[in-house]
Amino acid sequence: MYDLIIKDGIIVDGTGKPKYVSDIGINEERITNISDLSDGASKKVIDARDCVVSPGFIDIHSHSDFTILVNPTSDSKVKQGVTTEVIGNCGFSAAPSLGKIKEKAGNICKGYGLEFNWSSLGEYLNQIRDISVNVVPLVGQGNIRAAVLGYEDRKPTYKEQDRMKYLLKEAFEQGSFGLSAGLIYPPGCFTKGEELIELCKVVVEFEGVFASHIRSEGTHLIEAIEEVIDIGKETGVKVHISHLKTQGKESWKRLDTVFKKIEDGLRDGIRITCDRYPYLAGSTDLDIILPSWVYEGGTAEELKRLRDPECRERLKGKILESHGDSWEDVMISSVSRRRNKWMEGKRISQILKEINLHPCDFIFDLLIDEKAQVQAIFFSMSEDNLKRILKKPYTSIGSDSSSRKTSGILAKGKPHPRAFGTFPHVLSKYVREEKILTMEEAIHKMTGANSLLIGIKERGFIKEGMYADIVVFNPRLIKDQATYEDPFKYPKGIEYVLVNGKITVKRGRHTGVLAGKVLKRDNI
Repeated sequence: MYDLIIKDGIIVDGTGKPKYVSDIGINEERITNISDLSDGASKKVIDARDCVVSPGFIDIHSHSDFTILVNPTSDSKVKQGVTTEVIGNCGFSAAPSLGKIKEKAGNICKGYGLEFNWSSLGEYLNQIRDISVNVVPLVGQGNIRAAVLGYEDRKPTYKEQDRMKYLLKEAFEQGSFGLSAGLIYPPGCFTKGEELIELCKVVVEFEGVFASHIRSEGTHLIEAIEEVIDIGKETGVKVHISHLKTQGKESWKRLDTVFKKIEDGLRDGIRITCDRYPYLAGSTDLDIILPSWVYEGGTAEELKRLRDPECRERLKGKILESHGDSWEDVMISSVSRRRNKWMEGKRISQILKEINLHPCDFIFDLLIDEKAQVQAIFFSMSEDNLKRILKKPYTSIGSDSSSRKTSGILAKGKPHPRAFGTFPHVLSKYVREEKILTMEEAIHKMTGANSLLIGIKERGFIKEGMYADIVVFNPRLIKDQATYEDPFKYPKGIEYVLVNGKITVKRGRHTGVLAGKVLKRDNI
C-alpha cells in the first residue's frame, strides 16, 4: 500500500539523462518505488499522463529570508514549482544580526510587521516553522563584516579578522551551507581580496560554497571574475558566481573573455559554477548607481552626503560618466512613502517628463525622502548573451527574488516578474519555444545541479529513496504570466507540487499544506 502513486508520468529525473515513462510510488516523505505500479494499491493517485514529472525546483538564489516569516506558504515560489529555496544570498542574510547590521534587519522586520528577536543564525532558523517549502541557509559576508567593522572602508585588524572567522564558524556549526558575498554593496564593497581569502579558508574547512555577487558586472567585469577565480585557486573553495551577466551595452562584448576565464579555471581544477535568471533586466537598490565611497559609515552618512551641494555636484559627474543619460532603462519598482507611490512601475525618463528636475537631483531627492530604500529595475542586458550563458554546462537557474503573494503586504510595488515566473519562463520560452535547452538540460539546471552545487543530500533527483519533492507540469501549457507592468500573476501549467511527499499545490492552487523543512548542514 502506497500513500500516493503518480501514474504514467514522463519522468525527467534531474540527472540530465533522457526522459522515460513510469509510475512513482511514495510512502510518507520518500520515493519508494519507480516502476509499473498498475497492480499497486494507494490511498491517492495522481494521473500524470502526458505530463512531465520532475524533481521540485531548487531556487539556488533566493532572497526570502524575511518573507518566509511573513508568508510561510511561499505562494509565488511553490506555485511555480519551487520546493527548496537557498536564502542568504548577495552578502546579506537575516542572521547573524549583530552590531551595525542589526538596524537594517530591524527596519526590514518593522516594515513587515515582524518581531525581531534573534541574533545568531541558529536563533533565526528557529523562527522558521510551519512552511510550505524547504529552506537552505547561506550566511552573508556583509552581515559578518558589519557586525565587526560596521560600514568602515578599511582593512580589519588581526583581532577583527579573527572575530569574523569566529562568527562564520559559528554560522556553519548552526547550519549554514556556505558564505555569500555582495561585493558591489556595502559593506562588501569595502572588503579586499585577502580578507575574503581568510574567510574562504573557513568555508573550505566546512566543505561549504562561496557564492558571490561579484564586484562589477559591467565596466570591470573581467577583473571581478578574475578576483573570485583567484580566491578559488588560493583556497580551494567551491566558487559560485551569482547571476552571471554582462550589464550595459559596453560590457556585452566581454562575454567571450568571461567564458574563457571560467573555463581556463575549470581546466586548472578550480571548482566554478554560476547561476542566472532568464530575464534581460536586473533588480536591486536604486542607490547602486552611486560610487561605493558614498556608502561609508552607513545609511545616515550616505544621506548626509546626498544632501551636501558640493557632494551632489561631484556625484552628478560620476553618475553621468558611468550611466550616461539613458534613464529609459531604469524603472522605479518599490517605494514606501505614499506620496511617491505614483512612481512605481514608471521609467525615470517618464517621471522626468512630469517633474522639472535634473535626473541626478531627482534620484538624490528620492533617496533622501525614502531613506535610501528604493528598489529599481535596470534594463541593460543582451538576449543573445543570456542564451549563451544559459547553455553553459556550469550554469544553473535561480530567481534572485524573494517570495511574494498576490494579496497582503507582499503584494506591494512593482517587483521583478522573476518572483512569479522564473522557472516556467525557462520551460516555456527557452525549452518549448526557442529550444535553447532540452527539457532534460533545463530540469537538471533547476534541480540536480543545484542540489550537488550547494550540498543538499537526498533531494534534486527522482530516485528511489529520495525525498518526494516533485513537480508535475504540462509541458505544452506551462507558461509564466508575470510581466514588468503586471508582475503579480501566477504561472499556468503547474498541475501538482509535492513537498516532502505532501501535495502542496493541486491544479495550480495551494492546498494549505505546510510540509517544508529547514535544512541544516548537520541534518541534511
